[in-house]
Amino acid sequence: MHPRPAKITKLAIQEEQEADMFDFVTSVKCYACPQEELDRTAGNLPAVIDSVMLALSAKKQSEVKAWEEETTSCSHTQNIQQSEPFKLGELAHCTKCELTENLWLCLTCGNLGCGRQQFGGIGGNGHGQNHHDETNHPVSVKIGTITPEGTADVYCYQCGEERLDPQLAAHLNTFGINIATQQKTQRTLNELQVEQNLKFDFSMTTQDGQELVPLFGPGLTGLKNLGNSCYMASVLQAVFGLKQFQDRYTGDVAKNHVAVCRDTPATCFHCQMAKMADGLLSGRYSVPIEPDATSEPDEPQVRGQDGIAPSMFKDLVGKGHPEFSTMRQQDAQEFFQHLTSLVEQKERAGGRDPSTIFKFDVEQRLQCLECEKVRYRTEKNTSLTLRVPAKRTNPGELKEGEKPEYAPITFEDCLATFCNDDIREHKCPHDKRDVSATFTTRFSTFPDTLVCTMSRFVLGQGWVMEKLNVAIPAPLELDLEHLRGHGLQDGESSLPEDGSSNSAAPQVDQAALDQLIAMGFPEVRCSKALLTTGNNGAEIAMSWLFEHMEDPDIDVPFQATSLGDGDSGASAGDIEQLMDMGFSASQAKRALKETSNNMERAIDWLFSHADSMDTTEPEPSTEGPVVATAAAGKDPRPARYALKAFVSHKGTSTHCGHYVAHVRQTDGRWVLFNDNKVVEVPDVTTAVGEAYIYVYERRI
Repeated sequence: MHPRPAKITKLAIQEEQEADMFDFVTSVKCYACPQEELDRTAGNLPAVIDSVMLALSAKKQSEVKAWEEETTSCSHTQNIQQSEPFKLGELAHCTKCELTENLWLCLTCGNLGCGRQQFGGIGGNGHGQNHHDETNHPVSVKIGTITPEGTADVYCYQCGEERLDPQLAAHLNTFGINIATQQKTQRTLNELQVEQNLKFDFSMTTQDGQELVPLFGPGLTGLKNLGNSCYMASVLQAVFGLKQFQDRYTGDVAKNHVAVCRDTPATCFHCQMAKMADGLLSGRYSVPIEPDATSEPDEPQVRGQDGIAPSMFKDLVGKGHPEFSTMRQQDAQEFFQHLTSLVEQKERAGGRDPSTIFKFDVEQRLQCLECEKVRYRTEKNTSLTLRVPAKRTNPGELKEGEKPEYAPITFEDCLATFCNDDIREHKCPHDKRDVSATFTTRFSTFPDTLVCTMSRFVLGQGWVMEKLNVAIPAPLELDLEHLRGHGLQDGESSLPEDGSSNSAAPQVDQAALDQLIAMGFPEVRCSKALLTTGNNGAEIAMSWLFEHMEDPDIDVPFQATSLGDGDSGASAGDIEQLMDMGFSASQAKRALKETSNNMERAIDWLFSHADSMDTTEPEPSTEGPVVATAAAGKDPRPARYALKAFVSHKGTSTHCGHYVAHVRQTDGRWVLFNDNKVVEVPDVTTAVGEAYIYVYERRI
């Protein structure tokens, strides 16, 4: 193998591949024979060699799997009504034109039609679509993507989606095609999508076409993409752009820990966080790439830096997690929550948890419109998930090539979906009857750093999650003072607690419950989803429903575990392990009891209930839930924020596409972190409107 000059890439989203670095020379040898090399044209060797060279490596298969969305069968692929069996002739070209590639075989009648034009210069006149329009035959398979393992591109025109055909071999056999003899010769739709995703540039040039200036130095180090790890890279750049995380993991405490830690660095969370902070912030790894001596003099060089490869960090943080331990693309918001939970868990005992900057209380106020009495509640939060109230301006079914268009919306419109004022039906414990009541949500306390996630993914046609590609011009300066809650005021009378409030039975968000039921979900599942996700809204509950649809206990009602006394049956070792993490013995016993002595679930339970476990023993209370008073959580500082960072996503789903981060530096410059590409962005006006996650810092 001879080294090949490095290729120019606009956007690196994966590790450097051997195919990009070398030319390959193939030879055929038989180790059972004395001959050193065989004639590669003999017998079936050409087909065997081609199959080996065309086969995707395990890593490449993982990359393709990571970009693709989950594909399922449908009623049309499960119930294909085929014509009488006959043997097709040579599949040379489309029956309507002379195209010889991008051909689709109708699984109903055997018609061969070309597809539509595809990314990468693959031509098509849409004769396969025309055949469906004329005959209503729903399903076709792409010739050249069929493999002996039974995989292929199968498209349902009725659904307008790529589908699985569980009986593909039998359907092909109707036309005399033996699936066992097929060889893949063309790229699948998912592979073409990967190629398109690889070319995402996220405006790496200015509006006048000038390339953005690469940056180097402290705090300007990129992260190599390990194969769909951009969700992690973007979140890390945003998090380590915050002073509290910088101080915690670059200060003397972190350095001393690394010096005396007896664990191996690969298994120590604190070592990995300190290593990551040093790699991103020190500037030692943010240096320009040296020119390649093997390149031609007039060949442009790859611009930028190598960055650091966070392989060990990813392995440790994702260990044991069903999603983050894989090579698949993930939701950046879910990873942010996972990372901050780990930080809180690991830092609890030491009392130096930087994730406390995200915590705040939400005040919920209810006022009966009949007796005018009020009730206040407070809930703990670490981020806001804001619904995007997008309205289509071109409603109805979209034509081919047409994209949905939306009316302009503002960041304040999205914020209003959380801090809402609405009127609902309520059973008043004072009037003893159903009445109307106003429900108001406000901030009881404000966080030092406010994280807002825009819920851009909604349930679309055919119960498929779709992304709302609508611009939301988020402000660079945010004033939330008008959303400050004040608790129980002079002259207000509190509603008496009803029986349901005093009981241990959890209360479900009725408005969100009605919204989910209207979508067609059974009420028992809706209630369970809302209670399991902490009553954080219909969209989060809906995501939980889709993830747990196949759970055997999905229709078992949510059970609130009793908090009474009694032996939990937990082992002394489990209790001691939880105590080592900073919890008291009573808290450890309670958590294990709540989770049937499942250690992993107990840890999650402890951190999700940490703020409600201040007392050493859970004593029964007759006073009901915590009431927000005027003095509770009082914070005199103004609720004014400045945008510090935002994470953007390009693609159709959180599980495919690409993430990047924009971070504002201390000198006011905005920097784009696109994996290991780090450039200065002179104007973020457009980019900020396309963000998925916003990070606001409180102004002192």
